[in-house]
Amino acid sequence: MIRPFERSDLDQVLEIWLDTNRRAHSFISASYWEGQLEAVRAALPQAELYVWEEAGEVLGFLGLEGEHIAGIFVRHKAQSHGMGRLLLDRAKAGRERLTLCVYQKNVRAAAFYRREGFTALRVQMDQFTGEAEYFMGWTLER
Repeated sequence: MIRPFERSDLDQVLEIWLDTNRRAHSFISASYWEGQLEAVRAALPQAELYVWEEAGEVLGFLGLEGEHIAGIFVRHKAQSHGMGRLLLDRAKAGRERLTLCVYQKNVRAAAFYRREGFTALRVQMDQFTGEAEYFMGWTLER
């Protein structure tokens, strides 16, 4: 079930964020992600967040900053079951456009976003990691 984030979800959400980043971005040192944890802990409650919860366990979440998707993260054991798509559909609901950034080397995620109607608008460098990333956009078809 998708529902709005609650403060009590924070530890589970952080665990998912860290594990997913380590797994999906093996081309970036795990110490980088670990070093970002406290900043993310402070930033997450400021964003518009939706979690996927089953039987009291948070299995995934999506973060939005206005029309920009800050990230979609799904527990490793729950990936490839449509949860990411449903979280993305929640973000699309009531919006006419969305943007996001995804590392070029994260081929799986870039392909997912393309399947879901996003197009690469430009390639840019992530100022923090030095990695190339796609800036992607989605617009509601009328």
